[in-house]
Amino acid sequence: MGQNGACLCAILTGRAKAPSSATDTVTDPSLPAAAERRSQEGVMRIDSLHPVISARLMVVDVDAPLRSAALSLSRPAIGLVVVCHGSGEAAGVLSKSDLVRHLANSGPTEAPIAALMSRSIVSCGPDDDLHSVWQTMAAQGLQNVPVLGADSKPLGVLDIRDAMKALFKQEELQERLLANYISGIGYQ
Repeated sequence: MGQNGACLCAILTGRAKAPSSATDTVTDPSLPAAAERRSQEGVMRIDSLHPVISARLMVVDVDAPLRSAALSLSRPAIGLVVVCHGSGEAAGVLSKSDLVRHLANSGPTEAPIAALMSRSIVSCGPDDDLHSVWQTMAAQGLQNVPVLGADSKPLGVLDIRDAMKALFKQEELQERLLANYISGIGYQ
């Protein structure tokens, strides 16, 4: 198990750790402070995207009507709602695709969210490695995954586009540093 690595966790039963290779990096003024700190450690963590993932979080109660989820999903940049028990723990997720598929099949518009939600949650935690999470999302064809705390309460939703954008910025920084080093300028 890697000391700095973690991978996407599945279901709400726990978090699995996966090996990761840490590389030396330096800070970049265009990255947020949390991302800079993580870059120095060699691994970009999910929590480095906290402002973005928390803005995408929409939570609905497990007993709420389908209309509540539809209203949340109709907002710009929202592709997934986290369905929670009264205690705040995640019970499932409902995506825009799930909702559209239900309505396209002439499903009842008054159906409870619990009848449509996916109960097997593929999620990540704030300390998980962003690259590992992105790889899993791409391999499984997931557009969004909920970010859950240790208590299974939602902290945000990671969109694959946000993950890719952050990873590209990190790679551009590495490329620039390598080019400077090779050209004799050194690290700047």
